[in-house]
Amino acid sequence: MAAESIVRSKQAAEAIGGVLTEVVCTIFSDHIFVVVTQYGKIGTLISVTPHIIANEVGKPTFSTKILMGKDEPLVHVYAKHLVTFVCEESGNKSVLLALALKDANLDNIKSIKQLIQSCRLW
Repeated sequence: MAAESIVRSKQAAEAIGGVLTEVVCTIFSDHIFVVVTQYGKIGTLISVTPHIIANEVGKPTFSTKILMGKDEPLVHVYAKHLVTFVCEESGNKSVLLALALKDANLDNIKSIKQLIQSCRLW
């Protein structure tokens, strides 16, 4: 009997805005790693962490921290928009997002989010 891998991964690729966009989602015991690239590189590395306030009902708040790459305000917005649903659906696991985009307009971000959803492992 073959042993099951400890780390599970799923990937997808699609042309978004005329640019090949690749997504790889990897699930670990304590966090999820999501790579979104249009360059074939890791790009900016962002930590997205949920914060749950004790005795509060509702959705958690999320903080973002740039670990590597350009620390620009829009990168934080993109990160929260792209992966907060991953945190929520995975039982509030932290997400490490690698983001390398050529064109990050609103329509492309929505399409990228759908591509991430197609790689659901959580």
